[in-house]
Amino acid sequence: MEKGDSTAINITSESSKERKGKAPLLAAPVMVATANTREDGGNKRGIAIFDFVLRLCAMVAALAAAIIMGTTDQTLPFFTQFFRFQASYEDLPTFTFFVIANAITSSYLVLSLPFSIVSIVRPRAVGPRLLLIILDTVMVGLTTAAAASAAAIVYLAHKGNSSANWLAICQQYSDFCQRTSGAVVASFIAVVIFVFLVVLSALALRKS
Repeated sequence: MEKGDSTAINITSESSKERKGKAPLLAAPVMVATANTREDGGNKRGIAIFDFVLRLCAMVAALAAAIIMGTTDQTLPFFTQFFRFQASYEDLPTFTFFVIANAITSSYLVLSLPFSIVSIVRPRAVGPRLLLIILDTVMVGLTTAAAASAAAIVYLAHKGNSSANWLAICQQYSDFCQRTSGAVVASFIAVVIFVFLVVLSALALRKS
């Protein structure tokens, strides 16, 4: 009986030593996984912060484009008894569409800021990021259509078209052309920023 007891005690002591030897090996992968998770969360938070800053910049660009175009109006200092030479954005449906589209874009960007903040607070949340990438893609199409159509009209105002007997008017309406050109440039800046926002959202979703 004594030999049996001693044998049992020896087996127990050996198993405890084996457990002590194996414990650090099992803990090492857990620590590495935790470190990787923290690093991944930090990267996503950095992307979300950059996304928030870009949204502010795009909002300023789109709002500036809408305001500049919406306040564009020039009247020449000379007129006749029957004619008054005036150029306004309301005279062209393309420019009216441009103002409406950029106003919608800037309003959307304001409404998207809370979702961007949620992505900063909870960088691993997939829902807000997925919603933003879908709506951002829609806004890219809308803003690009408005900017491209307005750019075509501005080009005709600067260069004219002899085949269609469209005369260049920018020599007479210089202020009008400068303001419309500035609005188109601001709108294209918003388009470029939107493209970056879509890419950032795709990167954040890819790492999820």
